[in-house]
Amino acid sequence: MLGTFLTSTPLPKEAWRVCSTATAMGCGAFVVEQVRGVGYVALSGIQEMLLLGSDPNYGMLAPLDEAGHGLFALLKCRYDGEEPVMVHSGVLHLFLHYHSRPDFLSQIHSLLVETKSIVITGHSLGGSVAFLIALLLLSQLKSIFRPHLVLCIGFGSPFLGNESLSRAILRERWAGNFYNVVLMHDIMPRLSLHQSLVSTPQWQALLNFWYTSMMLPNSMNFANLQLTEEDKAWLFSFVAAETEHLARAGEGSGGRLFWPFGNYLFCSDEGAICLDNTVSVNKMMHLMLRTDSLNCIIEEHLKYGWYVERLTRQSLIRSFMEGDLSKSSYEASLSMALNSLGTHQQVFIMAKDYLTMARRIGRAPNLNAANLAIRLSKITPYRAEIEWYKACCDKSDEQRGYYDSFKQRGASKRESKINMNRFKLAAFWDDVIHMLDTKVLPHDLHKREKWVYASYSYMLLVEPLDIAEYYRSGMHLEKGHYISNGRARRYEIFDQWWIEGIYAEKLGNMRTRYANLTHDTCFWARVEEAKEWLDKIRNESDLTYLARLNEFESYAMKLVVGKKVSADVMAKNSTFSLWLKEWRALNNKFIP
Repeated sequence: MLGTFLTSTPLPKEAWRVCSTATAMGCGAFVVEQVRGVGYVALSGIQEMLLLGSDPNYGMLAPLDEAGHGLFALLKCRYDGEEPVMVHSGVLHLFLHYHSRPDFLSQIHSLLVETKSIVITGHSLGGSVAFLIALLLLSQLKSIFRPHLVLCIGFGSPFLGNESLSRAILRERWAGNFYNVVLMHDIMPRLSLHQSLVSTPQWQALLNFWYTSMMLPNSMNFANLQLTEEDKAWLFSFVAAETEHLARAGEGSGGRLFWPFGNYLFCSDEGAICLDNTVSVNKMMHLMLRTDSLNCIIEEHLKYGWYVERLTRQSLIRSFMEGDLSKSSYEASLSMALNSLGTHQQVFIMAKDYLTMARRIGRAPNLNAANLAIRLSKITPYRAEIEWYKACCDKSDEQRGYYDSFKQRGASKRESKINMNRFKLAAFWDDVIHMLDTKVLPHDLHKREKWVYASYSYMLLVEPLDIAEYYRSGMHLEKGHYISNGRARRYEIFDQWWIEGIYAEKLGNMRTRYANLTHDTCFWARVEEAKEWLDKIRNESDLTYLARLNEFESYAMKLVVGKKVSADVMAKNSTFSLWLKEWRALNNKFIP
């Protein structure tokens, strides 16, 4: 359905047109146009790295966070055991070159001002650079909440990064913004372009042939190709080995391997099929490479214009193979889409099995999330009991408040039950984090409103109790203060979910929704540290802490005035109220 929709729009045809214009302009060129209110940015398919191939670092994966000069802060690993987000060092080098050009940046800025929809596109290696430019735009637009639609279309573009990049894009819900159009026998999009290939004479000869043909469209002449049949066979074997290796690698095993992301539109002269499951993409890359003509793997990289023109004029040819009786509407539509590619019987059967299996596997994370939601509903009574306990503490005649009542609790049955509920809730949320670490939940769970609010409200309610227990048990004397040495990892992750998510802009709603809770969940840990600073001044006459105490008082009173603290903070006998009274009395002695 997605493939049919995309090919029914003018986007692929217009994207290829501006790509061709940029490529004809030569190495490193780009074109910026507006067509019917849509902005197009096209990068030349001829890039400097294609011609060099001599720098041994160009074919390596480089950490995007470090090598990208902080431009891609959103695309970073989030969970334990996850490989860092990495991209092809040569492509990143080319991207940084474009990013340093004032003429390029000014034209991009003009498009952002004048249009609401932007298509970034490129042929061959230009498409890989376009992917990075689109990622940068998506990151920047998200940070300033600009309502732009960014679409990136690559034509026969090689792999950009590793599996961590693919997961990071899924977490940001950007996979739908990326399309790589791939022809059945084109070897370029099946390659990672590492040094073991780009330094070979066979590859250099092929690149020179492609370069000449790209500069002069419709002038492809195999007489200019300086490759023997043995050289072509070697190239085919090299690519076949790479695709087979990736096809055998399941999800989670791609650590430092190059890995696909987004949507892949596989095209033949009869139709197309669009896939978004990366494991399925790898398997299809391998299956569809089979060919009886070695010239196909060379010439197809130069024929995208012909295929795009054909796709925009035709409907997908869909028919059932003889004897193929589908068990479901999904299998029926899958069969028709595969038939539209004109695949051989054996390839058809294998591809259908792979894609059907991938669909079953792909549903597992959402099913796990649904089961987790049921478990969440079952622990709601534990949370409700803690809320009731807080209300009782805040209304108590002792006027100590929620935090201090729990910290100074006795051995009553009520407090014991609340403490047990605290453990049960922690166990549930730690299990959520573990499931995210092991990648058995949807990549975008942290962007789903239900889970963002559930985790954040849990943190606001329960973390003060964890802080109270930490200082009650003397753990701060053994390990150090809570914020630096005792805070559970789940709270740090929930902070990220809230701050980095779209809900960070809804602070006004949060103030109403959580009006009875302190918005800084580490507030009481800061109070405990301030108590220690006060003791050092009083007992040791160490005046170096005066500035810190003044700063904390200013911060705390700002929260109080802004009504961002719960009632227990200002309770008459709370730790904060007693600290504030002592601090102001002591501070008056130092004021002239």
